[in-house]
Amino acid sequence: MKYMLMMSCTRRDFESLGGWSPAEFQAHIRFMKSLNHELQASGELVLCEGLEPPMLAKLVRAERADAPIVTDGPFAETKEFLAGFWIIDVKTPERAVAIAAKASTAPGPGGRPLMIPIELRAVGQIPEA
Repeated sequence: MKYMLMMSCTRRDFESLGGWSPAEFQAHIRFMKSLNHELQASGELVLCEGLEPPMLAKLVRAERADAPIVTDGPFAETKEFLAGFWIIDVKTPERAVAIAAKASTAPGPGGRPLMIPIELRAVGQIPEA
């Protein structure tokens, strides 16, 4: 079964990164790379990406097919934003939960686990026509 694990972040969380020491930030990145390598080695990783901050995002809406409206970020009404995601392919839902739980423990300041909320959703299947 394929699942998408989504890591969200608040503006305050994102801005707090500026207060992390370089060593704390590098420990966080090493953890994420290690998790990704582990999933790749087990054959469970389909895709993973970290996303740029919402200040660099664009909101695109098709008002007419020939003239989309493009708005720059940040979006004041957004309390949380998607910081990164994984697509995994696992044998059981329990394995997907275990991977999400591990991702949640990425280290933050002082090496303490951040306990990041990870949204876990099964990838939908398109019914046969």
